[in-house]
Amino acid sequence: MGSPTDEELMDRFCDGEHAAFETLFARHAGRVQGFLTRMVRDGPLAEDLLQTTFLSVIRARGRYEPGTRFTPWLLTIAANAARDALRRRQHSEAYSQESDPLPSSVAPDVGDPGMRKRIENALQQLPPEQREAVLLSKVEGWSFEEIASMRGISTVAARVRAHRGYEKLRLLLGELGEA
Repeated sequence: MGSPTDEELMDRFCDGEHAAFETLFARHAGRVQGFLTRMVRDGPLAEDLLQTTFLSVIRARGRYEPGTRFTPWLLTIAANAARDALRRRQHSEAYSQESDPLPSSVAPDVGDPGMRKRIENALQQLPPEQREAVLLSKVEGWSFEEIASMRGISTVAARVRAHRGYEKLRLLLGELGEA
């Protein structure tokens, strides 16, 4: 038989098998960190939030419902941690009157670094709900139904958030001379 599914591993972890958690962490840490980095655009903060996310998995294991799809559940925890961090950062920046709200410590991946940087900068200009909808639908491949379920909103609302995000990205990237 092949390797166990994420859901089987989570069930085993809930039953006290710590090695199952280590396997889940190894499988998903990179993907979750990439998602968090795109959400908060701060490498060290994303690393902290990765730890927070998996600590939340440990704490929430008693509330994990058998049969729940693991990856959407995990990314929901990560998205909530990112949103909380963005809210805290926004609050502290408003309080301290700093003029540069976006750290630029994330190195672009391989590919066209200039275009990647323009896309990352444009993503950061989206409201968090739109940025999350765009990242989940385009980068993570989630359906609007999954996004709606995660956020507790209608599928139409999820689609509208993503659509508005795509439109704003098109405008922002168009302003940068990209068609």
